[in-house]
Amino acid sequence: MNVYLYSGMQKLIEKSGVGRALYHQREAAGKKGIIIVTCLAEADILHINTVFPKSLWMAKLAKRKGIPVIYHAHSTKEDFKNSFLGSNLFDGLFGKWIKVCYNSADAIITPTEYAKQLLLGYGIKKRIEVISNGIDLDYYNTDLVDRNHFREKFGYGKDDKIIMSAGLIIDRKGIEDFVKLAEYLPQYKFIWFGETNLYTVPGRIRKAVKTKVPNLRFAGYVTKEILREAYGSCDLFLFPSKEETEGIVVLEALAMKIPVLLRDIPVYSDWLEKGKQVYKAGDFISFVEQSVNILEYKYPSVVEEGYRVLDKRSLNKVGQQLNDYYREIISENRVRSENTL
Repeated sequence: MNVYLYSGMQKLIEKSGVGRALYHQREAAGKKGIIIVTCLAEADILHINTVFPKSLWMAKLAKRKGIPVIYHAHSTKEDFKNSFLGSNLFDGLFGKWIKVCYNSADAIITPTEYAKQLLLGYGIKKRIEVISNGIDLDYYNTDLVDRNHFREKFGYGKDDKIIMSAGLIIDRKGIEDFVKLAEYLPQYKFIWFGETNLYTVPGRIRKAVKTKVPNLRFAGYVTKEILREAYGSCDLFLFPSKEETEGIVVLEALAMKIPVLLRDIPVYSDWLEKGKQVYKAGDFISFVEQSVNILEYKYPSVVEEGYRVLDKRSLNKVGQQLNDYYREIISENRVRSENTL
């Protein structure tokens, strides 16, 4: 089976969750012998990951050629808000645009049940399958990390307690709260991995990032090797994001068995239970209190339970789900074609 994994403007998005998800799909597909091709002419099915104009054009071209189309719904109107300059002014238009894109497909994939319910709420009538972005449990393995190497590289002492996070530097990711927490908890070290062109975000986000806080650093975009080392060497992964469709960095943190503190938002409600696999905070004061309680060992560890939720999200399982779904959509498309003859 030949699959064309299409992602328009990959260079632009490769540092985002959508860009990383494409690499996960390639790895997952490879584990099941699916052949990834680079042109439509060789494809049995087209799997689109982006919502740029050329992506929609590709969907229409494939349909004209009789090739079935799956659209991967990474983007929602909700996670478009509070991202870049002007995004809140155009979220309504964006919602209409992605509805057009997703309705151009034969079927849709989205990473969580929460995201599926959002799509259904838009009035999308296509078949929607929930398939996680997945996690490579062979790669994200604590045995592969040298804790001391990371700490020496970034100038931390062996007794420092480090709170880390990762993601684009945008409002939606909770940047302002992270900076404020660093100011509020000077006894801990804070580090954020990820970058965004600051000219594309509101002034208050630029101001937050440039705030001089002695125990806080923005480390920029780093390789996945360094990020893996950070997960395995820091003491708490604090992810204050206000909206996600899944959160690949959350999967990575769970895999590396670092305590995870999340904002209590709907996307996690049916697969990550507060106090069982992760910790959750509803407001700033709760983030403060729980950070201290986690780092001072006043809460029981939940990292082993957190790791267990990843079993069905391993790239091996995701690869099988993709394989099955591709074959179903190809078969359905073939039946429709035969019925129209």
